[in-house]
Amino acid sequence: MKYLTAEWLKAAQDDLSVIAKIIDDQSLTQMVAFHAEQAIEKSFKAIFEEKGMQVPKVHDIVRLQKQIESIINFTSKEKDAILAINELYIDTRYPGELGLLPDGKPSVEDVREFYIFAVSVFKKIKNIVET
Repeated sequence: MKYLTAEWLKAAQDDLSVIAKIIDDQSLTQMVAFHAEQAIEKSFKAIFEEKGMQVPKVHDIVRLQKQIESIINFTSKEKDAILAINELYIDTRYPGELGLLPDGKPSVEDVREFYIFAVSVFKKIKNIVET
């Protein structure tokens, strides 16, 4: 594994570690969503790095996923999760009513699912770059 690939994965792991510390705090669910997106984004960028591709300077994980779909496949359900996390992340970067799911602020249950998905993406990508 290339040095910068490992650095991207370490940064993704750090985001997952933050989530583990705050996941039960209802007042921080938007931050869990933010860090879940960041972990996925950094995991995706590890693939770019490892494969010698230009690492895009974008935060849109839907766009990133499409650029690596020949390397890593996601089910329709997983693509839906990427879309949901991406939309919520973009909105959580700004104050106000943004950063909300259609029914309001994400619940602890919502963000637990985001966390589980982010961990699965991280592991899937770590497996790819380690082989």
